[in-house]
Amino acid sequence: MNADAGTSSADQELALQDLSCLYEITRNLAAATDLQEALDKVVSILAALKKMQNGTVTIVNPVTRELEIEVACGSTPAARKKGRYKLGEGITGRVVATGEPVIVPQIAEEPLFLNRTGMRTEEQKRKSSFICVPIKTAVESSADSQRMQTESLAIGALSIDRCYEKEFGLQSERDLRFLTIVSALIAQTVHRIQSVSREKEALHHENQQLRRELSAKNRIEEIIGNSSRMQEVFAMVHRVANSNATVLLRGESGTGKSMVAKALHQNSGRAKKPFVIVNCSALPETLLESELFGHEKGAFTGAVERKAGRFEQAQGGTLFLDEIGEISTAVQVKLLNVIQERTFQRLGGAELIKADIRLVAATNRDLEAAVREGKFREDLYYRLNVFPLYLPPLRERRTDILLLADYFLEQYSRENGKKIERISTSAIDLLIKYHWPGNVRELQNCMERAVLICDSSTVSSVHLPPTLQSAESVGSSGNGSPLSLASAVEHFERDLIIEALKQCNGNQTKAAERLDTSLRIINYKIHNYGIEPKKYKVK
Repeated sequence: MNADAGTSSADQELALQDLSCLYEITRNLAAATDLQEALDKVVSILAALKKMQNGTVTIVNPVTRELEIEVACGSTPAARKKGRYKLGEGITGRVVATGEPVIVPQIAEEPLFLNRTGMRTEEQKRKSSFICVPIKTAVESSADSQRMQTESLAIGALSIDRCYEKEFGLQSERDLRFLTIVSALIAQTVHRIQSVSREKEALHHENQQLRRELSAKNRIEEIIGNSSRMQEVFAMVHRVANSNATVLLRGESGTGKSMVAKALHQNSGRAKKPFVIVNCSALPETLLESELFGHEKGAFTGAVERKAGRFEQAQGGTLFLDEIGEISTAVQVKLLNVIQERTFQRLGGAELIKADIRLVAATNRDLEAAVREGKFREDLYYRLNVFPLYLPPLRERRTDILLLADYFLEQYSRENGKKIERISTSAIDLLIKYHWPGNVRELQNCMERAVLICDSSTVSSVHLPPTLQSAESVGSSGNGSPLSLASAVEHFERDLIIEALKQCNGNQTKAAERLDTSLRIINYKIHNYGIEPKKYKVK
């Protein structure tokens, strides 16, 4: 009677222990969003509450169809990496292949136990039992053309070690039932997290697709740029292109204001009409007025015949006034009248001519400061500033630098009859790090020069202007001081190896031959410099 009562009490204690452990596992899995973190907690709970050591979860890789260790209690990343099994290989592979659990009373006596991770010593194998259960998930399959049926598919395995005991049977059956319940909870969590991940990935792809479609819709063929700053510019161009609103292009010299002005014209309803450009800073005041409004014969000395001004030449189209901030006060007054009244007179003439034009102006000056200083009329400023459009400098759109460099490389290679195919890594680093005070125009000139002096198929750093190869561009030791000779040599060697790997499709042997050195030295330097040859293999 007392023995039965003691057994009953022990069973109740074990049942309560199981319930407590299952509660902790369920609570952690229910709140989990990261699969590896969730499984780590499961094996930790098994070790702490059930004294189940070396808890390991393996999952089938859907690409390779191999079993890979997702988590292993107390193991190193290197050990986990070794723990790969083919379906049917070893005990774990057999459990997943058959979908049936396996109990090994003593690990040392089981030849199928591979111990591939090396986590257990020979003594530990003699003192340990091993239990492995499949992790199954439900999948739908068609029994025939009319109906679907649900089948269970093993997607992985859960395994643990127990301290070996000669009378192992009763405890092992209890552990097997318990682990089967845990594996079912893991399967539900794997399914939930993978479903969420797939949904997130699908949303991410959909978002990318929408962005690409929007980018393609807003893209302006003549202007190179994929950066977010340029996407904003493209969107604003498309928004205002079909209106007659005056556009004021702001930005530093060389940012492409004239190209944007042309894009505004080409994307408008006036595209088939003239696009007329006036560089206001290139003409003195006396000539600028005549250029803008035209003149009658005899209006001034040298006016031997009537001349149509730019306003008249642009009838029905677009007039682009570049460097508008440079015009004199007298011209500002006449320009204001044309914008307000939409009519003008030729110099020396009395006829009012209707100005049916779309006006686009550009400046790199601070017009607000010029207004405060009295150098630019406030009323003209507000007439011009109907739709301001800011063009970012090249240093604020660094993701576009390589796109532009490749475009100019192809353009000038074609023009000069050269076959230059690419830009080296070291040259790309210089291009990206440089601050480009002259913006796109400076980059264009830089690439033209590089093409002219390049005598190989690759533009390297030596072909770039000396201004790009300053200490700031080339790099520093991290505290602002210049690179040491050893560091500079390392940088140079690293660039040479990367270039060789690129040209040899990631093949280290061919890269070594190309650099006239041994494979051993190449491998040593690849390891030292943290280079990944696989990155340079074109699939």
